[in-house]
Amino acid sequence: MANSIKDQQDILDKLNIQSLHPMQREAIAVIGSNTNTILLSPTGTGKTLAFLLPLLEILDPKNADVQVLIIVPSRELAIQIEQVARDMGSGFKVNAVYGGRPMSKDKIEIKHAPAILIGTPGRILDHFDADRFSKMSIKTLILDEFDKSLEDGFEEEMKGIIGQLPSINKRILTSATKLEKIPGFVRLDKPTTVDYLSAKRKTTLSIKTVVSQKPNKLPTLLELLQYIGNHQGIIFCNLRDNIDRVSHFLKRNNISHSCFSGGMEQQERERSLITFRNGTSQILLATDLASRGIDIPELKFIIHYELPKHEEEFIHRNGRTARVYEKGTAYILKGSDEQLPEFVKTSKVIKISTKAPKSAPLWETLFISGGRKDKISKGDIVGLFMKQGGLTQEQLGTIELKQDCAFVAVPRKEAKRIVDTLDNTRLKKKKVRIRVL
Repeated sequence: MANSIKDQQDILDKLNIQSLHPMQREAIAVIGSNTNTILLSPTGTGKTLAFLLPLLEILDPKNADVQVLIIVPSRELAIQIEQVARDMGSGFKVNAVYGGRPMSKDKIEIKHAPAILIGTPGRILDHFDADRFSKMSIKTLILDEFDKSLEDGFEEEMKGIIGQLPSINKRILTSATKLEKIPGFVRLDKPTTVDYLSAKRKTTLSIKTVVSQKPNKLPTLLELLQYIGNHQGIIFCNLRDNIDRVSHFLKRNNISHSCFSGGMEQQERERSLITFRNGTSQILLATDLASRGIDIPELKFIIHYELPKHEEEFIHRNGRTARVYEKGTAYILKGSDEQLPEFVKTSKVIKISTKAPKSAPLWETLFISGGRKDKISKGDIVGLFMKQGGLTQEQLGTIELKQDCAFVAVPRKEAKRIVDTLDNTRLKKKKVRIRVL
């Protein structure tokens, strides 16, 4: 049952958002008045909120079945949308289901059907085929990052899902890149397109090339990071093996970083993002999996240690910086004999001559063995760390509360003392373990 938070401004206040961007205002109006909508806008411009807000006018608080299905190409994007939807505080039940975690967790969470169900194609189809909830009330279908979820690898699963949805009367497709042709099985008849990919947004992105004079680009990468300084950013590689190689090099040079790739377990991937978001890690070393659908802060830069093979991924990578109206730089690390692909149309070659001052990371991440299912809130964690841990409000960094655990950023110099003081103490009714992640 939905609570009384229906007013759009109430939700924006809850999310600490002063006002909507022009794209969001236009998208909300178009989605509200049209059956089929395509929303095209660069990464980081607020597409998630643009399609979630209109749902509050569509959802029926008296209906106990799933009413909206949101299909996404990655686990991280499912988690991100779920968190935004919950933070809105609409009162409607929201759940995300995806591969990489036990099916038993899904079954428990969707035993009482959510109004909004978010998921990856394979896991959604598993639940559909097992007939775990009614599909008759699903009238709104959203394909987020549809250029990815409608690729050949997902086609059969997407056909299987959409073929089991007899009641759809509204379709919303969103992406940061265009797709030449929408497959017929989506049944996207005469869509209205909201396109903010180029003409309606002035770019604040600079693309710069740094040339390595030697075949081994790692020393030049280090020089570039020293030139950039202490800002957070992403280094993109094409292969997991290269991520391992670059990671070893960064460790040897005392550069704090997290790794993020499809070869990692889901829990490892989530924790890498947590330490990057809260400032424990300066660098996220990643494959193209991090080019879209992950929740991370504004970034000053990204580095193409290796360029992707296709322009679409180049666009998505670059979209991790210069988001909304912020400025950012995409650096291309080029070998001396390497030829840049045609899709790199403008890039200024720069020489690295200076080094920015370097300092150690300020934060450390602590793990707490209790979460939402233990009735623990962020306020409970704040109280424990301030009253018993002796921290001030300014010394408490980002707190991320999960279903069965939590993560807290604290000053690095205080981390050991806090663990020694708070480990095995009670938080609500649960005795929790606290350790450095």
